[in-house]
Amino acid sequence: MTTAWQKVFFDGGYRPEPHGMEWAVVVGGRPYSARDLGSGSSMDAEWLALLAAVRLARELDLRSPVFVGDALAVIGQAKGKVKCPKPYLHHLRALQAIEEKAGPTHVRYIKRTQNLAGIYLARSVNGPTS
Repeated sequence: MTTAWQKVFFDGGYRPEPHGMEWAVVVGGRPYSARDLGSGSSMDAEWLALLAAVRLARELDLRSPVFVGDALAVIGQAKGKVKCPKPYLHHLRALQAIEEKAGPTHVRYIKRTQNLAGIYLARSVNGPTS
């Protein structure tokens, strides 16, 4: 029996202080998010979104998740195709620690207009993100 892939959409954003970083994850049409995460960068926020998506998929016991997002740099780093800059290595190590326990993650790129998590962030009450 072949298991269908479950898409898990992720996106992170950064807005000027006092709000800072935020992320959203959409699974099965249901959004999850965290806001006002403090200072950081847009790349930090994207990494936090991917890590949140992976942790949520594990919590929901998804059998074959594929994590889809529009952050090419983070996706390339997560897949080992792009060198991870030193300031973000702790995020990559966190992902690798999860993978050691739970197996590899499958991360794919999609266009921003197709990213349900990004659409959710942009339409949320607190306004658009970068």
